[in-house]
Amino acid sequence: MSAFLQDPANWPTGTVPECIETHASLVFMGGDMVLKLKKSIRIGALDLRSVASRHHSCEEEFRLNQELAGDMYRRTRPITRHADGKLALDGRGTIVDWLVEMRRLPAAQMLDYRLLHGPAPTTKEIHRVCDVMAAFYLRSSPSSEFGTEYMARWLREASINACHLADQKSVIGEAYDPALPEMAISALENCRAEIMKRGALGLIVEGHGDLRPEHVNLGDPPIVFDRLEFDRGLRLADPYEELNYLGLGCSLLGTHCIRNALLHRLAGSGLERPSPALMNAYSLNRLLTRARLAIDHLLDRHIRTPEKWPRQARLCLSAARRFVHDTPSVWQAP
Repeated sequence: MSAFLQDPANWPTGTVPECIETHASLVFMGGDMVLKLKKSIRIGALDLRSVASRHHSCEEEFRLNQELAGDMYRRTRPITRHADGKLALDGRGTIVDWLVEMRRLPAAQMLDYRLLHGPAPTTKEIHRVCDVMAAFYLRSSPSSEFGTEYMARWLREASINACHLADQKSVIGEAYDPALPEMAISALENCRAEIMKRGALGLIVEGHGDLRPEHVNLGDPPIVFDRLEFDRGLRLADPYEELNYLGLGCSLLGTHCIRNALLHRLAGSGLERPSPALMNAYSLNRLLTRARLAIDHLLDRHIRTPEKWPRQARLCLSAARRFVHDTPSVWQAP
C-alpha cells in the first residue's frame, strides 16, 4: 500500500510525495494534497487490524475535525483492488483500505516550525489560537459524569506511566526517578475534590485530546487539526489542562512564555481557572505521560530513529521535576 501511495503516477502533481510516519499512520504529502493511511496495528485500545475498523477511524477523524479544521479535511477515500490485482484510488474494485484526504497547510505557518526556525509567534497569533479553542470549549455540551471519568482516566494513565517508565529505566538512565510517578498520583489524589467540583460545574468538556504545537497552524484564522478520534475518554479535558499541555509542548521546544500567555488569555474568557496545585498536577502528569509515550516507541516492531525516543523521554522527565514542588504560580502576570 505504501509503494502504491508513493508512486508519482497516483498523484495529480506527478511528483514523489513526502511520507511522514506516526505511531498509527503513514501521512503522504504531495502538492497541496495530504493522504493519511491508518496502519494495520493494535495499540492498547486502538485496534486497526481490519479494513472496517480503519474505515471507521477515517470517518471519525473526518467528522471530529470539521469544527476546528474546517475545509482542511476534504473527504475519506477508498483504495480498491481490480480483478487484475492493480490498486486504484476511488476505483470500482474491491475496497482494500481507506484514506483521509486533507488540504496541505503551509509548513512555515506551523507552530512547531515557527518555534524552531522562526519568526517567533507573536502574542496576537497565540491569542488567536486561544480564542479559537476557548470558543470551541464554550460551545461544548459537558456532562455531570465527565469529572468522574476524567479523574479515573488520569489515575489510570498515572499507573501505566509508573509501570512503563520503571520497565525502561535502564534505557532512560539517570533521568528516571521512581519518586516522580508516585508524586504524580499523590498530586492527583490531593486535587480530587477540585477536579470533581470542576466536573460538576461543567468545566470538563470533550476537547481536542492531543493538542501539540505540530497540530496548530498560525494562519488567520488559526487551524487546529488532528483531533484524537479513537477514544472519547482521551478527548475529555479541562480547558486549562489542554491549553497548558500545548504550552508545555512549546516549552519543550525552547519557548516558555507561550504557556502563560495561553492560560492568561483563557482566564479572560470567563472559564473559572484551577488552583496552582491542580495546574502543577496537570503539568506533572502530562509530562510523565509524554515521557512514557516516547519511550514506548521502543516497543514497536520496527523502530524508527531509536535514539530519538530516550532523549525525548529524558527531556520530559527533566521538565516534570519542576512541578514536583511548589513553583511560581502560573497566574502571575506573564
